[in-house]
Amino acid sequence: MSEKATKKKKKAGGGGKARSGSEAAQFDQKTIQEFKEAFGIMDQDKDGVISKQDLKDLYASMGQVVSDSQVDSMIKEAPAAINFTVFLALFGERLTGTDPEQTIVGAFQMFDKKDGGYLTEDDLIKILQNKRGEPLDDDEIKAMYKGKPPIEGGKCDYKAFAHLICTGAADELTAT
Repeated sequence: MSEKATKKKKKAGGGGKARSGSEAAQFDQKTIQEFKEAFGIMDQDKDGVISKQDLKDLYASMGQVVSDSQVDSMIKEAPAAINFTVFLALFGERLTGTDPEQTIVGAFQMFDKKDGGYLTEDDLIKILQNKRGEPLDDDEIKAMYKGKPPIEGGKCDYKAFAHLICTGAADELTAT
């Protein structure tokens, strides 16, 4: 192993159990492409490996401060340096049998600094319009408000919001 590869592996963490990669085989090409885009966003320095600094930079770009211990904990979930194959296997493991609603709640929970089940309305809009992903435009934000999201007093109950996202359209179809 080259010195640079060794440094990357150490920098990215490591440890944990070996994965077969079969978790990644469950994804169709469209989903794999979406994961490639997400990986590209997370790999801030574009070196093909998601490092501790990449994660810290990603959080900072969204106005969040994350502790070293939080980032270390994330990195340690991987069995090796987090290249795209490892990234895909990690998500394959996590999403197998996972309710999409739980996945959305988990994503919002990352931004809930107090772990109280709420995001400020301003933070919610910032997340939904973040330029690093697929941001919602003003018309999409207006449409979101027409769906009556669970926002009261400037706070959004993100668990109820995730439920609305996952079931709202189905409820509308069955109501007509």
